[in-house]
Amino acid sequence: MLNVMPKGQAVLSDQLKRASISIPLNIAEGSGKPDGPDRRRYMAIARGSAMECGAIIDAARILGAATPSDANEAKVLLERIVSMLSRMCR
Repeated sequence: MLNVMPKGQAVLSDQLKRASISIPLNIAEGSGKPDGPDRRRYMAIARGSAMECGAIIDAARILGAATPSDANEAKVLLERIVSMLSRMCR
């Protein structure tokens, strides 16, 4: 989807990569925590990274780096991820 961005949008692509990899890394780190509050904090951080990905995808669509259909597909998947993470934060 967003792999081929115009040269001037490399920063946007890099930010999306960093935010998206932050999601599973925080889930993994939180899963290794022994107590609930610490674990929930990492899930909340992962959820924040997913929300950041959504904002980046919106920006990519506006800038023409992602097609509307690709952006919509990505947002549907992110909504599911955010929903799951929200339940894990409880």
